[in-house]
Amino acid sequence: MGRDKMRGLGRRGFLKGGAGAVAVGVAGVAMPVRANGAEAAEALDAAAAAKAVQAMMPTRNLGKTGFKAGIFGLGGQGALETKNNAAVAVPVIERALELGVNYFDTSAIYGGPERWSEQYLGTALKGHRNDVFIATKTKERTRDAAMRNIEVSLKLLGTDHVDSWQLHDVGIQEDVDQIFAKGGAMEALLAAKEQGMVKHLGVTGRFRPEALMECIRRFDFDTVLMGLNAADKYHYSFAKELLPMAVGKQMGVIGMKVMARGRILSSWTPPPVEQQKKSWEGTGAIATRPGTLTKRETTFYTLSLPLSTAIIGCDSVAQVEECVKLAQEFTPLSEAQMTELAEKTAPIAEQALFFRMMPR
Repeated sequence: MGRDKMRGLGRRGFLKGGAGAVAVGVAGVAMPVRANGAEAAEALDAAAAAKAVQAMMPTRNLGKTGFKAGIFGLGGQGALETKNNAAVAVPVIERALELGVNYFDTSAIYGGPERWSEQYLGTALKGHRNDVFIATKTKERTRDAAMRNIEVSLKLLGTDHVDSWQLHDVGIQEDVDQIFAKGGAMEALLAAKEQGMVKHLGVTGRFRPEALMECIRRFDFDTVLMGLNAADKYHYSFAKELLPMAVGKQMGVIGMKVMARGRILSSWTPPPVEQQKKSWEGTGAIATRPGTLTKRETTFYTLSLPLSTAIIGCDSVAQVEECVKLAQEFTPLSEAQMTELAEKTAPIAEQALFFRMMPR
């Protein structure tokens, strides 16, 4: 895809009540001024290689971190959180690397006590540490428990540092109060950064925007990961106030729940209601019909927001290839197109926002 198609990614305002988006940076290749001969040839080779990677995966600034993230990042769930699944998970990660993906998301809770997601990433990313951005998370709320978390994360990921360590699933005020209390997890994040165990600090959430906004007010985080898709406006919108707040603070903004675990897709077949009740009864998220958007529509909608990257968990190499292809073909939607897609999700908004329906 030509670079000219990417230059206006952050130019539009938000839908109905949102603030104007700031321009999103796109990685370019600067040709250094060097001596003639071998050095010049080496520079040309390096630039050609960089352009080849960008052709595979367009990039944007990850806020003030200085990193250029591919607009599709690999989520740490899907195949990556399934136990004893290395035969599938490791090729998924390796294929993502081959296709230019450079942002990898995981968490200390993905894959249960064995933390399979971090294990698989540690295996597959060996030898590529300097080429990628690794973000992991802790759901612990105390300093001591969080510090134990990051020590194990580093061991499983096979690295002496992670690029971003994030507070996982901050959803209500109680989370915020625990994190910032004396002896809270925030003390661990600061200590880990001071000790060089982490480069950047972030916060994540998918339940309510107010808790994330309060975190951002209390501390100058580098990144924020938020659940966000085309149904956003129908239930506790994150795009209305949280997103412009993060953009205004020059944070790296990572979107998740793009596919809503398939529930937003017209190609999705709802499981039997009785089966769904085991997980969703009383939440309002039980689905009796398919979604209403194609994969292209939901991906393009989310990427048309002023995000740095959107992470998607994949179950197979084929899904990675499909996501990369959508990223390569992405062109920003107009406000009218985004409004139309948001309206299409109205009948299935609750199932598309299942992550905001789950009780805390």
